[in-house]
Amino acid sequence: MADVENEIVGHLRFLYGEERGQEVGGLLLQRLRDFRAAHPELQEVPPPEALLTEKDALLITYGDQIQEPGEAPLQTLAQVLERYVDGVVSGVHLLPFFPYSSDDGFSVIDYTQVNPEFGDWEDVARLDEHFRLMFDAVINHISRESAWFQSYLEGDSEYEDYFIEVEEGTDLSAVVRPRAKPLLTPVETPEGEKQVWTTFSADQIDLDYANPEVLRRIVDVLLFYVEQGAEFIRLDAIAYVWKELGTSCIHLSETHRLVQLFRSIFDMVAPGTLIITETNVPHEENISYFGDGTNEAQLVYQFPLPPLVLHTFVTGDATKLTEWAASLDPPSRQTTFFNFLASHDGVGVRPVEGILSPEEVEALVERTKTHGGHVSYKTNKDGSQSVYELNISYFDALSDPTSSEPLSRQVDRFVASQAIMLALQGVPGIYVHSLFGSRSWRKGVEQTGRYRTINREKFDRVELESALEETDSLRHRVFSAYRQLLKARCAHPAFHPNGSQDILDLGAVLFALARSAPEGRETLLCLHEVSGDEQRVRIGRGELPWKDVTTLRDVLSGAAFRMDEGALALELAPYQVLWLERGT
Repeated sequence: MADVENEIVGHLRFLYGEERGQEVGGLLLQRLRDFRAAHPELQEVPPPEALLTEKDALLITYGDQIQEPGEAPLQTLAQVLERYVDGVVSGVHLLPFFPYSSDDGFSVIDYTQVNPEFGDWEDVARLDEHFRLMFDAVINHISRESAWFQSYLEGDSEYEDYFIEVEEGTDLSAVVRPRAKPLLTPVETPEGEKQVWTTFSADQIDLDYANPEVLRRIVDVLLFYVEQGAEFIRLDAIAYVWKELGTSCIHLSETHRLVQLFRSIFDMVAPGTLIITETNVPHEENISYFGDGTNEAQLVYQFPLPPLVLHTFVTGDATKLTEWAASLDPPSRQTTFFNFLASHDGVGVRPVEGILSPEEVEALVERTKTHGGHVSYKTNKDGSQSVYELNISYFDALSDPTSSEPLSRQVDRFVASQAIMLALQGVPGIYVHSLFGSRSWRKGVEQTGRYRTINREKFDRVELESALEETDSLRHRVFSAYRQLLKARCAHPAFHPNGSQDILDLGAVLFALARSAPEGRETLLCLHEVSGDEQRVRIGRGELPWKDVTTLRDVLSGAAFRMDEGALALELAPYQVLWLERGT
């Protein structure tokens, strides 16, 4: 324990200097010792290899995603998830469910309260009875309507250093901007007009972590989340959290030290708590939040995956995806990727800088527009704008909603894309609109004027469950296929996040990989047809992960395949998925 306490003080000295860091460290350590003594149950955790297993998959959803008149949406959500996904989805990422003023929850008014329109902490506890929970720590900024910022506006001296004031005319040209919006927002205070730092919007006021009191308050919030059952803490927009004038204000060494500090804190008081960082940036920058593999996030979002998989199915060519996936290598057995294809946000394209060419990205942009979606931009240092993300449901990004293409073919294409995500090394994150086969909600964009609304429609419970029971409906077809994939994944230790992964180059029309369980207890060969055409494939024995196999079995369908003259000969239907195990 002394080692981790020394780590904590060392991080604080780095952030605040020797003398002040030592003082802050003494106060914080006492708080952590008290917390640890009050919660001995949080020390009871499984061994590292059991913290995450092949049974883990997280559903990403808003707290009010499923609604029924007269009932708290969190209660409705719990009932529906218990009925349909208990046993195949292990956890739920509850997108910010706190009182908020904008951005569908990401402008938090009070970090410690449940939005009364959603329910209360007892409703969150019910979800915790069946699912592991991920909470958002939206700690780069806080709502303009929060008590903290309102106190600042009123001149309360306690809050005068909670936010970042910038003098008029200060050179901010080096700052990396994630949005095409002003970086500073004028506000009226008792001392006159001030310019405060607002990375994302005028309603989302950035916190100043150069003030250790801000850090102390945020640590209290994180500890509270752990008390409320959060096993995963998602650090939202963490790359921008520390500001230093004259720098890019992204990925600063102080930012990484903050993540390391949070990791050390959890290691001390709740070692089963896992940190996941949300950094929608190019791949090498993104994976820097693994640190040395032991000291920062246990999971990072696999941001290149959504645009790369989309590119694969748009072109019918898995070459780029295969090359990129072959380069992946988590730095330690304590870390893994959080694989996802869709989320409450759009499909970010910055993460494929240097992986896809500008022309290939532009092809995705045009496809998004022709399929009824929108495109969001960011402002560059030189004042120009470039594409930031594609706003469209992932189903519609893959299939034109106005085409006469058979629905069955559209579903097969979509399911094949999801199967790739589920097969890759890591933990899957499944957006609720992907699980239930949603199309773009263009009326929502008309209502709000925000492009991201296109993928944020709420469900009426009766309508959703009716569609899930209707065997010919899009929702039923997608959900049934998705559930089958998840059941197979849960049943096979080859999909353990720390199992090995071997990417195979079996031609452009296939995305192929071999997954093996830790200690080699099981190996699966996963094949995904991406061209949309029938294929005859012949895989030589030397290309298979087994040398003496004679029969293979698909764990999804149960179909058996025999080796023929030293090779595996397959006839694949368009978008067919095979997860093959050694036959008996």
